[in-house]
Amino acid sequence: MTLDIPGYKPGTYVLDSAHSEVGFEVRHMMISKVRGHFAVKEATIVLPENPLEATVKATADVASISTKDEGRDAHLRGEDFFDADTYPTIAFSSTGVRAEGGDLFVDGDLTIKDVTKPVSFALEIGGFGTDPWGNYKAGATAQGTIDREEFGLTWNAALETGGVLVGKDVKITLDLQGALEA
Repeated sequence: MTLDIPGYKPGTYVLDSAHSEVGFEVRHMMISKVRGHFAVKEATIVLPENPLEATVKATADVASISTKDEGRDAHLRGEDFFDADTYPTIAFSSTGVRAEGGDLFVDGDLTIKDVTKPVSFALEIGGFGTDPWGNYKAGATAQGTIDREEFGLTWNAALETGGVLVGKDVKITLDLQGALEA
């Protein structure tokens, strides 16, 4: 099975860091959500003739974490959570792209704190086009949910009213834009 994607051009696309990030969302006190993001450090998307054979490799810079609260960001960078000094990157490497019904998914291996687990993300092709400087670009968004505790992110605090401070499930959104190599 092949897909018909308007503007699709096979080739290797390299990261456009100004238009890419890894976002996340996690429950806080079980009553609200905290959102944040990491800067994408490197990413390469290889698009062969058949889009279902595409591959992506991406790494995020743990020290770049931002939740709009410097105290919380410092805690997240520290040993209780990501331990950025010891584990400076988060990595994703795809193992396959699949179509189910009208939906696309990218499967792969996610590594956080040297723990690698298989994950699956719903894939949305943003599209293809030429920017004002003549660069041919591709954009896509992948979304999925992980259990942070499976990756060694186990810190938490019990609340006086019941429940915990930080939820286990973390929604991840990978927004990538890349430029076709000449």
